Amino acid sequence: MVKLLGRKQSATNEQWLSTIKNIENIIAKEEVDQISAETVAVIKQKVAHKKAAYAWSGGKDSMVLAHICHQAGIIDNMIGICNLEYPTFVAWIEEHKTSDCTVINTGQDLKWLSKHQDMLFPQNSMKAAQWFSAVQHKAQRQYYQDKRLDMILLGRRKADGNYVGKKDNIYTDSKGITRYSPLSHWSHEQILGYIHYHQLPLPPIYQWKNGYLCGTHAWAARQWTGSIENGWHEIYQIDADIVKEAACYIQSAERFLKGVVANESD
Repeated sequence: MVKLLGRKQSATNEQWLSTIKNIENIIAKEEVDQISAETVAVIKQKVAHKKAAYAWSGGKDSMVLAHICHQAGIIDNMIGICNLEYPTFVAWIEEHKTSDCTVINTGQDLKWLSKHQDMLFPQNSMKAAQWFSAVQHKAQRQYYQDKRLDMILLGRRKADGNYVGKKDNIYTDSKGITRYSPLSHWSHEQILGYIHYHQLPLPPIYQWKNGYLCGTHAWAARQWTGSIENGWHEIYQIDADIVKEAACYIQSAERFLKGVVANESD
């Protein structure tokens, strides 16, 4: 197999788009079938006699994870959101989540945003990581504890620079949450090949020109934009309705923030 992509942070968007366009010439369906079958077998072994579920976000890795987990007999799953999600993304989640999916809302809203304005357009990966910790990771922890799980499966991969554990792709954090990343050894090409050959759906965020660089979540994608004027329209230029939605959101946020400032000055 010819590999065009290295670590996610070093690959260019042109390389991503070229790989997607030529995926059948880069990786054969037989190779995808082989690694998926091997992964399903390993999951069954590691999850045997344990209460497990998987977490997904709608991103490319989590969509592959969901498909693989169902083959391994793991049906229960969850997704973490907040009150700052775009309606279009929420609608996509509602359309594509399974009947066994638990949606956990961690509650961040405009009032929260007024106190954390540095989260409006994250300027670096550290801020984006803080967002994921406050929403996705918090929701995963709540779900794990509520369901009394022994293990939660994630779509983290080493090729994306994600932490999956020191010696293995299973680890338990300080809060007692055991996370297992069965796709940790998969390459970008294998993920993209699986999506292609199985025709898995992806959310609208992947349709814009920097979709594969930005990650999954529309909110964290703001770290790849330079300003409100440039950023919002660059991300959502593919869909006029989403652009209008973003503009209304900006206006609502501005009115709310002005009200907060006025109240503080009284």
